[in-house]
Amino acid sequence: MPAREDGEVAVLVPAAGRGTRLGGPRKQFRRLGGRTLLAQTLHVFERHPAVQHLVVAAPAEETTSLAAALRADGFTKLSAVVAGGASRQASVRAALVAAPRQAGIVLVHDAVRPFVQPTHVQAVIDAVREAGAAALAVPVTDTVRRGHEGVFGDTIPRDHLYRMQTPQGFRRAWLEAAFARAEAQGQVATDDVALVQACGYAVRIVPGSPRNMKITTPEDWALATALWPHWEAEHVRRHPEPRNG
Repeated sequence: MPAREDGEVAVLVPAAGRGTRLGGPRKQFRRLGGRTLLAQTLHVFERHPAVQHLVVAAPAEETTSLAAALRADGFTKLSAVVAGGASRQASVRAALVAAPRQAGIVLVHDAVRPFVQPTHVQAVIDAVREAGAAALAVPVTDTVRRGHEGVFGDTIPRDHLYRMQTPQGFRRAWLEAAFARAEAQGQVATDDVALVQACGYAVRIVPGSPRNMKITTPEDWALATALWPHWEAEHVRRHPEPRNG
């Protein structure tokens, strides 16, 4: 493993969104396989040996109860649960501020991506230690076309096109600089790679997996609940549970 010249690793998990496309209660707090979706996602990083800290950005009214519930569930790496903002970007910023200073590498991971593989987490960490910034992505395989008013337009060549995933990882100083620039210039982005690229930093591609899905729609939820027993048997049950009791 590369030398630890960038210090410890903190994972920032924005979990303050309302999840309106799925409908019903906030999706990160729905139950999947006996735990909340958020807890199942955090579990990947709780048991990962290269991760030292977890920081969650949650709805402001949920921070105290959520922190207590996660600690009671045995999440020993939880450093803080902070109030998220009105946007994902604001929530990541709040989590970054709360991350322990000894964490020189930060990963940002969606609260609703519980199917990320530990080997892919390690690959992102290794790439950040080497290159400064990296993110999981998968090549686009479908034909992509523009459309307007219900009619197809031109076809977009799919060569060199990627679907972005998380975790996205950065040297902490790079991400702090990216947020400072975004705040000064009013930049809004859908992911943290865009903010870091705007500062002139290159971000390395780390091959991801189609299984690392983001649960957004009712169809995603149905697929996730169908896949979970197989995932749990393959990944979760091979490792000790984080519960203390």
